[in-house]
Amino acid sequence: MKRRLGLIFLCSGLAACQGSNPYVASSKPLPPAPPQAANTFDRSAYPAAPRDYGRYRNWAWLNGRLPNGSAWADSAQIAEAVSNALDQQGLRPVHDKRPADLWVSADLHLEKRLRQVQDDYGYGGYGGYNRYGPGYGMYGSVPVVRTYEVEVVVVRVNLYDGASGQPVWSASAETSSRGSLSERADALREAVQKAMAAYPPS
Repeated sequence: MKRRLGLIFLCSGLAACQGSNPYVASSKPLPPAPPQAANTFDRSAYPAAPRDYGRYRNWAWLNGRLPNGSAWADSAQIAEAVSNALDQQGLRPVHDKRPADLWVSADLHLEKRLRQVQDDYGYGGYGGYNRYGPGYGMYGSVPVVRTYEVEVVVVRVNLYDGASGQPVWSASAETSSRGSLSERADALREAVQKAMAAYPPS
């Protein structure tokens, strides 16, 4: 009896679902575009054209100024390291009054970094037999993490379009601030070359 009543309620529910839908879809036409829309071009709606880095052949210092020196390296050392790194990328300095394809600026500053070193100190027991009976023990290691602060030199190179003055590329690299004068000069060259290694961007 209960089963029959259940079937009756189920059938009546399905019959109610098959009735006509009182909701009717309707839409209004879109309003006409304003007259100024035909003359407006939104550049932000389109991706920027890829930059042609191959057209940059020569360079000059931005505003005719060499990089600022510091106690770690003087202005001439920084300028020489940047010039050599640019030369390795096929960019030549402008020696006459022609406008340069690229304006170049560079800066050097000291920053603090936190370094972590993990040392594993092992410990163990002993085995075998002795006069007290069989030996016992265990072996393992305890990691000890030490944090210390170091000072590094950060070198940044910035390139700007010679015609528009817009920034086109920038990169930085860091190196240790320790060492003799000759070691600092080598570290500076390596840091600038490391920064310029990503030019031109792929």
